[in-house]
Amino acid sequence: MPVLAQVGTAQPSQQEFAPAVPTLQDTRSPINLITNRPRSASETGAAAPAAGTGPTGLAPGARTPFPGTDLQQRIQEFQFQQLQEELQAEQRERNEFQQFVMQSIGRDLPIFGSNLFRNVPSTFAPVENVPVTADYVIGPGDEIQIRAWGQIDVDYNAAVDRNGTISVPKVGVINVAGIKANDLPAFLKTVFGRTFRNFELTASLGKLRSIQILVVGQAKRPGTYTVSSLSTLVTALFAAGGPSAKGSMRSIQLKRNNRVVTDFDLYDLVTAGDKSKDAQLLPGDVIYIGPIGPMVAVTGSVNVPAVYELKQNTVLFDLIRWAGGLATTAAGQKATVERIEDHKVRKVEEFTLDMSGLSRAIRDGDLVTVHTLVPRFDNAVALRGNVAQPGRFPWREGMRVRDLIPDKEALVSREYWLKRNQAVGLDDRVASILRQQSATGTRLTVDDLYQRRKREDELDATVGDTIRRMQTESEAARFMDPNQTSTAVQVTRIQDANKSNLEAAKTDALRLINQIKPSQREVNWDYAVIERFNRNDLTGSLIPFNLGKAVIDGDPEHNVPLQPGDIITVFSKEDIKVPISRQTHYLRLEGEFNSSGVHQIMPGETLRQLVARVGGLAPNAYLFGAQFTRESTRLQQEKTLEEALNRLERDMQRFNALRSQNVTSPEDAASLKQQADNQQSLITRLRQIRPIGRVVLELPEEAQPKDLPELPLEDGDRFFVPSQPSMVSVFGSVYSENSFVYKPDKRVADYLSQAGGPTRGADESSIYVLRADGSVKSKRQTSFFAASLERSHLMPGDSIVVPEELDRTTVTRALKDISQIFYQFGLGAAAINVIRK
Repeated sequence: MPVLAQVGTAQPSQQEFAPAVPTLQDTRSPINLITNRPRSASETGAAAPAAGTGPTGLAPGARTPFPGTDLQQRIQEFQFQQLQEELQAEQRERNEFQQFVMQSIGRDLPIFGSNLFRNVPSTFAPVENVPVTADYVIGPGDEIQIRAWGQIDVDYNAAVDRNGTISVPKVGVINVAGIKANDLPAFLKTVFGRTFRNFELTASLGKLRSIQILVVGQAKRPGTYTVSSLSTLVTALFAAGGPSAKGSMRSIQLKRNNRVVTDFDLYDLVTAGDKSKDAQLLPGDVIYIGPIGPMVAVTGSVNVPAVYELKQNTVLFDLIRWAGGLATTAAGQKATVERIEDHKVRKVEEFTLDMSGLSRAIRDGDLVTVHTLVPRFDNAVALRGNVAQPGRFPWREGMRVRDLIPDKEALVSREYWLKRNQAVGLDDRVASILRQQSATGTRLTVDDLYQRRKREDELDATVGDTIRRMQTESEAARFMDPNQTSTAVQVTRIQDANKSNLEAAKTDALRLINQIKPSQREVNWDYAVIERFNRNDLTGSLIPFNLGKAVIDGDPEHNVPLQPGDIITVFSKEDIKVPISRQTHYLRLEGEFNSSGVHQIMPGETLRQLVARVGGLAPNAYLFGAQFTRESTRLQQEKTLEEALNRLERDMQRFNALRSQNVTSPEDAASLKQQADNQQSLITRLRQIRPIGRVVLELPEEAQPKDLPELPLEDGDRFFVPSQPSMVSVFGSVYSENSFVYKPDKRVADYLSQAGGPTRGADESSIYVLRADGSVKSKRQTSFFAASLERSHLMPGDSIVVPEELDRTTVTRALKDISQIFYQFGLGAAAINVIRK
């Protein structure tokens, strides 16, 4: 009996501990094992490299693998470069009709469907390890993987030779050419069953054969291609880059043995995903891409504007369907068609977008334009400005202003209520930031503070975090020096120079008394306006009306009838300046008043009248030393001071440039540089001085409320009356700077004597006195004051300043009397330390 027939009768070995030896029942026995699959190291027990190989397992002379990262980078660079070349080639390959359309509409329209082949691979590498179709026909070059188990163990890969056969040991030669993949397992089981019994068998395809095809005609890359046997007409088109700009998308033929197997229309695939006419490729197939057919262009308000290729009997409906339909904003009544008549002239026709118009035929060379909807509201009126709910509202016949603004509540803006609500209840840190905005120059809201950063690598999570960390930087710098840009260097310099000033401004902003101020968005009841467009003559007009009479009184004259398209604008008192008598103004009274606080200014009220109205001064008031500050004055003083310092700096630079031309020795150069540095340091210190907007009231030394001037008041004015001080201060080039007890019988010379007198470097001819009322006495003013200054009578709070002797050979002589700065810009004695640093 043959050996294989005895498989079922053999008995197992009775020696339990005997070494394992192959038996007829062992499925790994070489008697019934058919395999040509390479064994792994774990199966063979091989642990060391094979003889003749190096320590890395490579054969002698073999190259090490190319580093993967470098290879991937090179591949990416190559692909990017190729993509750029293809885009440039695509622009160069624009056909004549595309050029014609571009010249007509100023827009480059692509050929419909060409973007499908924009990112095709440069070489076609078929995907392996994918299931084959059931009707795949086995042919030469295919690899068949045969697996069987039971009384036999088969693990065999067989390649189909050019005769269409495979050779399996112990089975023989089997002809498999022409068998479908779905029938292959049953066929092989039948063949194996002639030799073996009691087994199961499966068969699948491994490596598939490659076939050679030809792509000709108007392809982007025509030529011969070797592709997988699973390839179809569509996959081969991708390998060839698709049709060129002059190739047809509508008629791509697959030819086999001089017969057309299929005529494929890419529009079916692109517009409907239909691949029913796609066909499997066989060796020797020819794909022919013919010239492009009749062309039309669609532009305007469609979803896919492009150049389209026509077939016979194409109507406007088909064209708009290919273009993805009308866009949402399209004017859906009609479309214009620019048409070429008999290759001679161009004409324009108008197609309605109804059944009759959509069924009209489209011809070669047509340019169809779908216009965009005109953004016009036919039945709307708009309300904007200082209102609670700005927006568009439906218009109705007989509608008037009061129908749109029914009551006063409709004029209270959301911003007003937000600020009112934020007066209490906010997080302390957020509230602190919002209240300091007047000092930091920002205009932020709570939403701005909690807006998330866009970049994940930002140091701070929200805008609020940034402000809390960098509050003295760019926006603060703009407040301290409006002419400075917010670069990092300038911000750092300004921070160092003005940190104390900024902190003082921020602290002042946090005071409750400074948070009481009139709303910037109070309604202007006297004036509102309607913007109206006259459709008859296409002109615009303005219709002003009194908002108070229209809304509150219901006056028919001002309750104007509205028309469609009207825009009603409600202004605030900040938008359009109203008369002072109708403005809401507040004044801050601080210090020795019977009723200190924030008081509303009555129309036409003066300083003397307001002080009398609120109860007058307290018993300890020192009216001579009162400070009256005004914001508009501060801004003007800042501007004037900045101009003066800029002029002084230019004079210094010009003078130093002239002196540098006469430098003859290194010592002179060093001296000139030192002088220039000192001058620049002086300018820097002067720039640190910030005017406070003080207005000198010119009060007598024993001033009473009746001596207050009849000064008209402005919003934001501040009037501070201190209690009577008991000191007189001496600053500058004296031996002992100090403050001394005020005594009525003492004169300037007495206080100078108490301070030790002027030093050797003092400029005694420039001594001046800063009076408590903000005025200045100086020896330079008149000869009378020059003779009598030292014998002058002083008042509590006065300050004596003894300047240093300036270098008379430098341009600092242009600054003849620094005391003028203190007088002209409303500065007090506290600014002296800034200059002296």
